[in-house]
Amino acid sequence: MPKQVQSTLVCQNLRLVKKLYPHLPQRDLRRLRELTQAHRLSVSEGDISCIDGRWYVTHAGLLRIALRARCFGIRTALQERQSDPLTSRWVFRATVFKSPRSKGFVGYGDADPSNTSPLVRGAEMRVAETRAVNRALRKAYGIGLCSVEELGLVSTPQTPLAIGQGSNGHAGANGSSNGQPRLRDQLCLLIRQHGLDPTLVKAYAADFCGTATLKEASRDLIESFITQLAVAAKKDRDGLLCKLNSYAQRVEANP
Repeated sequence: MPKQVQSTLVCQNLRLVKKLYPHLPQRDLRRLRELTQAHRLSVSEGDISCIDGRWYVTHAGLLRIALRARCFGIRTALQERQSDPLTSRWVFRATVFKSPRSKGFVGYGDADPSNTSPLVRGAEMRVAETRAVNRALRKAYGIGLCSVEELGLVSTPQTPLAIGQGSNGHAGANGSSNGQPRLRDQLCLLIRQHGLDPTLVKAYAADFCGTATLKEASRDLIESFITQLAVAAKKDRDGLLCKLNSYAQRVEANP
């Protein structure tokens, strides 16, 4: 990446993160700078998320890294002996081929109702496949970050894209481009589960995505927001409510 482009992306990431997390320690900002320079990860594109003060790469971010590196392909296979459809337990093996002559980098992923979010109940098979792909990609490209989708309580189902397949990532909050659950349904479920104010959540989401309205945000970015909201609601609901209340004046000024 040209130094000028790299510097611009670093500045964009730091500016957005300081806005979203004003109390983030300097060491975490330095870590973000290093990750941006090393892997060209974009906060606004949903490539990387900060959860409980730790950085996590996303499935979308890993796919973009693979695309830029001209990954030759990804192969996935269900591990039938280790899987149990009756208990919704699924295990996948993923192999990432960096070039036509590559022997492949292997990763395994498993999912069942005990290690996935209630938001993706019934989609454990896709979660397991995504986790396997993420682990294989992290091995192949030396990504020393755990992925968001590997976190047991906040995973969102995604169908891995074949390398070279085009996608603009703009399915919107209402649509679903690959059979995934509607993002609006996921968000509404979170709001109901934790008794959150939907108007304030909407304002927070638009601010998080850096868009005037939520409809303008990419699907990947909305998914990152939902993931962050789920973690905050579970681990620090009081802090989340305080964060949401900070948008009250803005909502009143722009009804």
